[in-house]
Amino acid sequence: MIANTPEPPYYAVIFTSVRTDADTNGYAKMAQRMLDLAATQPGFLGAESARNETGITVSYWRNLEAIRHWKANSEHLIAQTLGRSIWYREFKLRICLVERDYGFHQPPASNSPLQ
Repeated sequence: MIANTPEPPYYAVIFTSVRTDADTNGYAKMAQRMLDLAATQPGFLGAESARNETGITVSYWRNLEAIRHWKANSEHLIAQTLGRSIWYREFKLRICLVERDYGFHQPPASNSPLQ
């Protein structure tokens, strides 16, 4: 799913990672827990993710303060520690100001004359 973000400006946190082969079930559970937990944080706007051994997750936030609070969340701190010690071979985090966005959405076809 593509996140339904508001009109800019807002922030994007881009987390790119290369995984180890360790504890894939634990990783999947923690990744889902972090997404669920992030969604409860003030200032969270949505997220998009594509994961396999190399992954990218982009989360969207109202402001830098919301990002700082998320980084300091106690459960998120545990996940960060486990990521460094078990799940990630390497990662990179980037924080970006979104100044403009646009897109396209094609509604589902219904009774199209081409069907």
